[in-house]
Amino acid sequence: MDDLIGTQTPRRRLHAPVDAVEELERAVPELVGHRRSVPVGIDWAVVEADLGIGLPDDYRLLCEFFPAFVLGDFLILGGPRPGTEAAWVQGTREELEMVAEWCGDADLAVPLQPYPAAGGLLPWATSNEGDIFLWKTGPADPREWTCTVASRNGGWWHYAGGAVQFLADLVSGVLEPWGLPSVRPEVSWVSTQAPLP
Repeated sequence: MDDLIGTQTPRRRLHAPVDAVEELERAVPELVGHRRSVPVGIDWAVVEADLGIGLPDDYRLLCEFFPAFVLGDFLILGGPRPGTEAAWVQGTREELEMVAEWCGDADLAVPLQPYPAAGGLLPWATSNEGDIFLWKTGPADPREWTCTVASRNGGWWHYAGGAVQFLADLVSGVLEPWGLPSVRPEVSWVSTQAPLP
């Protein structure tokens, strides 16, 4: 039995980070009210040196302009905050241990592995029901990375686009949720923590 459900491809992949964030804001209009007027100033050099890899520009832009938030009382997205970059990387490493277990348990024709393996999976979001949303890293520019969904029920599937466009397409209903519930286009929680100086 193969746990891989399949791959969904966006009609048009959004390569410009600003386009992807604007698409998410169209899909979730109330998100605009949480947008910061200036970037928060995350030290991405620290994050990426500690992690050992650069991260996609769309995700970096989203983290710079929005606090941690939950979409539709389901999908939890939050990145590092200024002053907590090393702790965020440590948390990501701990999540990678769980990803390694899930990859080992999956019955896939083409086995998946966690980062730092070549093309390994790197988590970028979770759900409150235990699903994990990951990038499939690669030798290509991080702007070309695709997404993988590891469902708590054992199903795996891919999305041939970036993380922020994935969120917009999932919430807007462009994507089939494949083992996930429908995600309402609302922000059900936003971090009230102020960025650290």
